[in-house]
Amino acid sequence: MEFRDYYKDLGVARDATPEEIKKAYRKLARKYHPDVSKEPDAEARMRAVNEAYAVLSDPEKRAAYDQVGQAARAGQEFRPPPDWGAGFEFSGGPFDDLGAEEFSEFFSSLFGRAPRGGARARRMRGGDHHARVMVDLADVYHGATRTITLRGARLDENGRVVSQERTLQVAIPKGVVEGQHIRLAGQGGPGIGGGPPGDLYLEVRFTPDERYRVDGRDVYQTVPVTPWEAALGAEIEVTTPAGAVNVKVPPGSQTGRKLRLKGMGIPGNPPGSLYLELRVVLPPANTERARKLYESMAREMPFDPRAAKGA
Repeated sequence: MEFRDYYKDLGVARDATPEEIKKAYRKLARKYHPDVSKEPDAEARMRAVNEAYAVLSDPEKRAAYDQVGQAARAGQEFRPPPDWGAGFEFSGGPFDDLGAEEFSEFFSSLFGRAPRGGARARRMRGGDHHARVMVDLADVYHGATRTITLRGARLDENGRVVSQERTLQVAIPKGVVEGQHIRLAGQGGPGIGGGPPGDLYLEVRFTPDERYRVDGRDVYQTVPVTPWEAALGAEIEVTTPAGAVNVKVPPGSQTGRKLRLKGMGIPGNPPGSLYLELRVVLPPANTERARKLYESMAREMPFDPRAAKGA
């Protein structure tokens, strides 16, 4: 996925004012609108212009885009880290009316997709906001209440983008899955003319943890075992997101063997499974005694793993 330079797409400077951005958009829209343009690539150019305007005309999205764009250039390979964008709060913005479903993978990787609902059906009601939040896997298993800080942006009296923050107490429901939205009623944009405020939708993403891999409600966890535990079998204690459990390692286990703990994945109806993937770890031969033990094994246990079928 390539980094998109929205400023270049609109032909404006990075310090362009909102008025300059709007003027550039209108000019390009007249040039590339498919209904009137004779340019061969008018439809693709119009999509690019719409996407750039959806970001740069929104103070919140522009502030977030400027942050990630500090170390990236147009055309470069780009992949945001899993936790990028967590804590940025976005309102519905112009893309509600510009067909966000047609926007690029780059756009959705930064901003996600706002919940369907459309500002056009909310005349007096405040607009809905959305944000991405990172949640620990342990909180998903048990449920929790956490304090989160959301970063937004607004235009000051001079038309400049300035940041602002707010802090909320959020209940993390037990069994929430990645990509699910937590709705906070009344925490969106203010109503118009005394109308009720909109809602805030928090898109759940799991905090990266090298110990676990999540697939839906199934959780995969790598468990190191000693050669003798794998060869002879053993009962070991494993710390999992659900807590400590005792697990029997079958004799003759190899690296990559999966032990399924049914119902111990992410809670739900039905719950997922927890898969423990065994990884045999060799003790180091860093002492004279350890080296002699390995030499003894080499003499007493002739074994060639490369002689196995298909090796």
